[in-house]
Amino acid sequence: MRFHAFLGLAVVLVHSPLTAADVTTTISAQSNRGTWDGWGTSLAWWAKKFGDRTDLSDILFTVKKSQFLGQSLPGLGFNIARYNAGAGSSNSYNGESMVKSANILPSRQMDGYWVNWASENPTSSSWNWTVDRPQRQALRHAIDRGATRIELFSNSPMWWMCKNHNPSGASDGSENIQSWNLERHAIYMANVAKHFKDKWNVQFESVDPFNEPSADWWRADGTQEGCHFDIATMATVIGYLRTHLDSRKLSTIIAASDESYYDQAVNTLQNIGSTAISKISRVNVHGYQGGSGRRDTLYSLASAANKTLWNSEYGDGDGTGMNLVQNLLLDFRWLLPTGWVYWQALDGGGWGLIDASNDSGQISGVNQKYWVLAQFTRHIRPGMRILDGGNDNVVAAYNASAQKLVVVAANYDTAQYINFDLSSFSQRPANGTAIARWNTQINGGDRYVQYSNTTVSGAKFSSYFNTNTVQTFEVTGVVL
Repeated sequence: MRFHAFLGLAVVLVHSPLTAADVTTTISAQSNRGTWDGWGTSLAWWAKKFGDRTDLSDILFTVKKSQFLGQSLPGLGFNIARYNAGAGSSNSYNGESMVKSANILPSRQMDGYWVNWASENPTSSSWNWTVDRPQRQALRHAIDRGATRIELFSNSPMWWMCKNHNPSGASDGSENIQSWNLERHAIYMANVAKHFKDKWNVQFESVDPFNEPSADWWRADGTQEGCHFDIATMATVIGYLRTHLDSRKLSTIIAASDESYYDQAVNTLQNIGSTAISKISRVNVHGYQGGSGRRDTLYSLASAANKTLWNSEYGDGDGTGMNLVQNLLLDFRWLLPTGWVYWQALDGGGWGLIDASNDSGQISGVNQKYWVLAQFTRHIRPGMRILDGGNDNVVAAYNASAQKLVVVAANYDTAQYINFDLSSFSQRPANGTAIARWNTQINGGDRYVQYSNTTVSGAKFSSYFNTNTVQTFEVTGVVL
């Protein structure tokens, strides 16, 4: 299906309905859509089962080629890792203990460090710093391989902070944190950040105390941890969190609020108040609204408030990569994030980049979406300047020190040639210069194959795109 660009939903190239068209898109050397912070993944839940595996860390957090499941995989080169401060514990205190949803899978119940409310002192017996070792190990592997942007986030307050002691949510999806524990949730996140820095040499760049807080689907019979927060409550927690980070002399910034939908994030920003906004350094949003929602409005609000913007969680159940590339291109066109994070690197049902069970530990294969995402993550690298690609399904990025232009483009329509016009650049490679090209067939075929048959012709280069194809081009000798 094709959509009109003025609706902010177009991801296909305009073409003649009768014949394959020759389309030209102009890369704008004068544009600047932000400096790229990077790509990443959340460690919960997959790291609870697979956190010890260095082969997974290699393919996720490096760009080197590694052997995996009997094949050579190009590393995705993630540099962002999101660590989940869990909400559960198996202990009882004063006759009270956690209430567990009957529907939650073991892999989705993450152990938390503050096991009872007796003491806020993180060195006391109210805290257990030995839990959650596999996720911490995955984080260490990521950092050792070059992950530089580390975020701490929470799906739910600790179980004993919840009204019903159930970290999956309230019975009706309403706010589930007890009012007298709002500051304690902030203390929990600040103490975790401090302990990781002092004891484990992990510096969290950012902390987000919420996860999809406006949602009403966080219920007591749910399948994972979650908690609804009213907007006024979010503002209160953010204030407490800034105070407790500062009192611990942590430079960690606050990101918020990891809403599930773009439109929810718009509503939160419009209503959370200037005081809370002044304490937020980055707006985080999730991409579960898919092809809908006002990405452009959210970007405008974040930009007006002088905040950077990340899509801090995206996932879908389409293992081919079609939904991924469509929504990623929509983000580049309308949301203008500077960071993009995939939710479950390993999962079943098409959700994972790697097809796996996070409970049994079985790994079945590599989904085609892995190679689709590689087209972006291996070439659009941290520090690059994002340019206007001139078309809804073209992304361009520029590396000034290497004088290198990266262009990633997708075609879902009739097979056709696409011309890329570089005439706006002050310096271009000479006529006949070879351009490196990588091809991935979205729904099967070429996985991530490099070709050398593309050359510069005047101020342009051209390539043939089969239907449902994403290609990347690296052009050297380019000056803005």
